[in-house]
Amino acid sequence: MPVQPLAELIRFARHNSPFYQRLYSHLPDNVAHLTDLPIVPQADFWRANSPRDNRLLTAPLHEAVVFRSGGTTGSPKFSFYTRTEWREFTTAFGAGLVNAGLRQGHRVADLFYAGDLYASFSFVLDSLHRSPVANVRLPLGGAAPWESVVTTLEEFRVQVVAATPTTLCSLAERLTAADLTLPDVELLFFGGECLFGDQLPLLRAAFPNAVPRSLGYASVDAGLLGEAVPGGDPRVHRTFAPYTIVEIVDDDTELPIERAGVPGRLVVTDLRRRLMPVLRYPAGDRAEWVDPDAGVFRILGRAEEGVRVGPVSLYTEDVHDVVRAADTEGEVTGLQLVVRRRDGRDGLVLRLATGEHRDGRGSLGAAVVASVLAQRPAYGDATAAGHVNALTVEWVRHQDLAVNSRSGKLVRVVDERPFS
Repeated sequence: MPVQPLAELIRFARHNSPFYQRLYSHLPDNVAHLTDLPIVPQADFWRANSPRDNRLLTAPLHEAVVFRSGGTTGSPKFSFYTRTEWREFTTAFGAGLVNAGLRQGHRVADLFYAGDLYASFSFVLDSLHRSPVANVRLPLGGAAPWESVVTTLEEFRVQVVAATPTTLCSLAERLTAADLTLPDVELLFFGGECLFGDQLPLLRAAFPNAVPRSLGYASVDAGLLGEAVPGGDPRVHRTFAPYTIVEIVDDDTELPIERAGVPGRLVVTDLRRRLMPVLRYPAGDRAEWVDPDAGVFRILGRAEEGVRVGPVSLYTEDVHDVVRAADTEGEVTGLQLVVRRRDGRDGLVLRLATGEHRDGRGSLGAAVVASVLAQRPAYGDATAAGHVNALTVEWVRHQDLAVNSRSGKLVRVVDERPFS
């Protein structure tokens, strides 16, 4: 399917999707400019995008592949692609793998996770399959026993390992503990979460000849976001023009930022998806332009819509709902999700504000933690596996919550992790 003219895509979405019809009901009949559209409200978007009585899709669900996005088990978030859309998605991303360092004949081990409607394993495998350079694909998966993984990597003299940073570091830890190295590995393709400087020594010890590289920037809900840019900063990517339009918008005005070095929210429009239209959709990350004319930008971390803690995704709206349900007496007056890094691992702190200062050991704190873990069991599993630090509660006064210095608005996600 070719790239669609924006005006035609808007007309199609308005005519066929009840969600977009309602969202754009105040707009004139003919809209041709992206900035004439409102940014999609995520909570409404996902409420409309349910498996039954779906109000977002533009056609009945007769032919599609379905994946689950991050979120709590109580409110799962599903993404739908036709076979044509999925093929084009992975073809474009596969072409970007060449910029990430993929070379003719590379033997690549896919250690991303599969099953339970998660996309990463299939997405990476299909992208490799459709890459313009020939390669050898080894679909191992992230749940394979590490001994079996190491044996396969050694037997095939694998040159590229593709996985989340958490999986790469877990494998590296096993290797170093066994006094083993994999000198044939040339590239560590990472995705799905940030790679931090404190992880590099461990990776170098296990893979002494390997260079860590972002394999690209995409998500199952937002689609294509950025292809890897060769260089020293793995957070820098280039937009997938002409397939998608990436905007970086001001936090307060929601107007597009056109100057380099000014942080804002990353918003994406996909010009080829029609079953589940993506028009000015917040990708959940903050970014800044490095070279606006060339479409080069730097990812700065998660925006307020969601947060990534190690391999686990959480949406702020979901966490707010859990806290409200646990707080039966209405004691909590404010909430922030704080991500910190300690002992080489990410960890989530729920910063809760109340009228009276608490020491964090009360029954409400325990109830909040238990409720979040019940709704997002992946976090507890990651803690037990040593991938993330335990979920904790920090009690503060409302005045101690971080706010935007310009607008005074509450900052819902505070990322205190160092990036170097």
